[in-house]
Amino acid sequence: MEKTGNAGGGLSTLTGPVEIIGVGLLGTSVALACSSAGIEVLLSDAVASHVRTATGLGAGRRRKDGDQPQLIVVAVPPAHLGEVIVKALRENPDAVVTDVGSVKASPLAYVREHSPRDVSRYVGGHPMAGSERSGPLAATSALFEGRPWAVTPHADADPRATQLVDELAALCGGVPLSLSPEDHDQAVARTSHVPHLMAALVAGRLAVAPEGHLGLSGQGVRDVTRVAAGDPGLYGQIVAGNARAVTDLLTEVRAQLDEMIAAVGNGDAAALDVLLKEGQAGTRAIPGKHGGPQTAQAIVYVTVPDEPGNLARLFADAGESGVNIEDVRIDHDPGRPVGVMELVVAETAADQMQAVLESRGWVAHR
Repeated sequence: MEKTGNAGGGLSTLTGPVEIIGVGLLGTSVALACSSAGIEVLLSDAVASHVRTATGLGAGRRRKDGDQPQLIVVAVPPAHLGEVIVKALRENPDAVVTDVGSVKASPLAYVREHSPRDVSRYVGGHPMAGSERSGPLAATSALFEGRPWAVTPHADADPRATQLVDELAALCGGVPLSLSPEDHDQAVARTSHVPHLMAALVAGRLAVAPEGHLGLSGQGVRDVTRVAAGDPGLYGQIVAGNARAVTDLLTEVRAQLDEMIAAVGNGDAAALDVLLKEGQAGTRAIPGKHGGPQTAQAIVYVTVPDEPGNLARLFADAGESGVNIEDVRIDHDPGRPVGVMELVVAETAADQMQAVLESRGWVAHR
């Protein structure tokens, strides 16, 4: 097949076939992206109906005896990653094996222990993409478009194996980022795993709240607790696989929580201010648009009647302002059939956006 440009700008060495083991949301999405690029895809899954569904979607075909994949992508639940990776390495002595799991050090350790002669052909990967839905029917070839894709080579990895995984990430539309397995696990503990656990604790207090209290729920509590709605079984496996990094961070958070309890209980405004400002600094540390530094932003709040067509009209009117909308959120009024749209724009353009919307009859404020 025709060579394509890889992440480094040279000729691609990823020609296929690519086998996907585990055709759920992530696995089928990888398969669809590879098939769209003209690469032959082989599908395997312990659930036969998943393979039938993915095949019907055009993601590839069932793997047959005699097939020889160039690259194998393991997309199974975290608790089974290590054993499936080792099996794939042993049964395919010429193939490179990667995975899409959210923990990287523990699968590598399993491979080193159970199949040390094959470890050079394993390079982990982790696309930072997903959906609240699961299964092959939720898959899309665009799932990874523009999303970071961690590629985690280790000291014994064959550079050609690392190149193949880089090329897979780029072919799927992802942005390959190189991290060691240990750095990756510390990073996701900080940016994903511990935030999820904190959200679960806050959401758990809502589950036992008197009904009248929940009537005051606004966008703030929804923002803080949204990820807590994820599958507990799956997330329990993820956290268990990254126990050391998560435990270290939870210990730090516990120490700060003790400080916060003391500051609030003692009325120590200065100590509380230090903790709140540290949190504020953390929000500014998150990379901004296109990975660059954050820019000053403001929110224009707009009341929108909860009727068909109003959102389209609002966005059309906002477009007339010439101001780019950086982010959008919506909060529904519990007592009226309206929603409050939060249009996040550059701070210097907020007044212009508000003025244009008000001139078109919208109720808007800063």
